[in-house]
Formats: sequence, structure tokens, C-alpha cells
Amino acid sequence: MRFESLNWFDVEKYLEKDDRLMIVLGSCEQHGYLSLLSDVKIPLALADAASQKTGVLVAPPLNFGVSPYFLAYPGTISIRVSTMLDLVEDFINSVWQHGFRKLLILNGHGGNDVVRGKLYELVNLHPDLEVAWYAWWHSHSIEKIAQKHELKLYHASWLEAFPFTIVSELPDGKKLPPYVPGLVSAKDARQIYGDGVFGGAYQTKPEIMDEIFQAAVEDILFLLNFS
Repeated sequence: MRFESLNWFDVEKYLEKDDRLMIVLGSCEQHGYLSLLSDVKIPLALADAASQKTGVLVAPPLNFGVSPYFLAYPGTISIRVSTMLDLVEDFINSVWQHGFRKLLILNGHGGNDVVRGKLYELVNLHPDLEVAWYAWWHSHSIEKIAQKHELKLYHASWLEAFPFTIVSELPDGKKLPPYVPGLVSAKDARQIYGDGVFGGAYQTKPEIMDEIFQAAVEDILFLLNFS
């Protein structure tokens, strides 16, 4: 259940019996042939699925993240690291004040990893606050499925090509991962990656994507059982 479907009376009533909350961190950035908001759509869909099974509330997603390396691709909107840290701090301080004490952060974007240091600071500031972090594509469950099907995990590849992120026809076949000589500018990144896909298969079988999705949901259900 999302905040957008509730009023403040509903949230107050929810907090009388539950103090868990799922928070989605995403981005608006190039994903090759997939939606610019893939990093929001995927964790939000996972959160919705977990919410349907548990009743845990889903906060409004943060649609922008730290993506300076993709700014040469039109449609990418990147915020500064300092802005991201301030935003997450204000967000968590707000929900903590209302009574939420167990937060599951569902991160959809690698550039947002900088937030984790801020989360440690907030846990020190609020000793009664519990925070769990889940980046679905880093999950051992997902890695095992990819290995089983002999698929490699790459940005904007088959891995993120769910029915709800596909917005155009996907190429067939695989892409050879380009050589990346370390940190590069946004302009150089576009020259290196071309269409924006980092490598591997552009798409795979629907049943494999279903397997990936269900495995991620199971991970989230496990993490929602805070101590």
C-alpha cells in the first residue's frame, strides 16, 4: 500500500500497529532501450508486491539519484551527492518523527550507494531506528539465477528488461562489454557505451525475468522481518 492511496489519518492508524516502512531510492537516467525511470520502476514494483503480502507501507519513491556519468545522455537528471544525502536525511528524520522505526531501503541505482554512510549517522542519531538496505541486482539470489542461465549482469541489459520497463523494441543478441579505462567524463562515457547498454544479452525469456522478480520479492519479505 502506497502513501498516495492514503490520508494522514490512515498513516496514523497504521502506526498504531506497525512501524515498518519501505523506501525506494531510484534515478532518472539512461537505460539504453529501457525506461529512463527503470531504477524507480523496478524497486517500486518489488515494494508493491511485498506490500500486498505483508501490508507494509511504501513511501513515495525518490525519482532522482546520483548519475553524473550519464549526463551526456538526454533525459538523465542527476543530483549532487550532497543534495542526495540531505534529501535522505530529511526524509528519514520526517518519518522517524511520525513513529516509523524499521526502514527497509530498496535501492534501484548504484550511484546511490553514497547514501549508506549517511544511514549509519542517522542510526547513531536515533538509537531506536533500524535500517536495512537492499539493492536487488546485488543479491546472491539474483546472481545464482543469472549463473544458472549463463547470463551476465550488466546495466540496462536483459537484467532490467521487465515488461514494465520496456518502452521500445529491444535488439536481439548480445553486446560485447566495452573497455573502460577507469573514471571517465559523461561525454567519454557516451562514446564508450554508445547505446547505453553495458554489455551482455539485451533480453531473455519471460520466465527467467519472472524468476528474477520472485526471488527479489522473497529477499524483501525476509528483510521485512526486523528483529
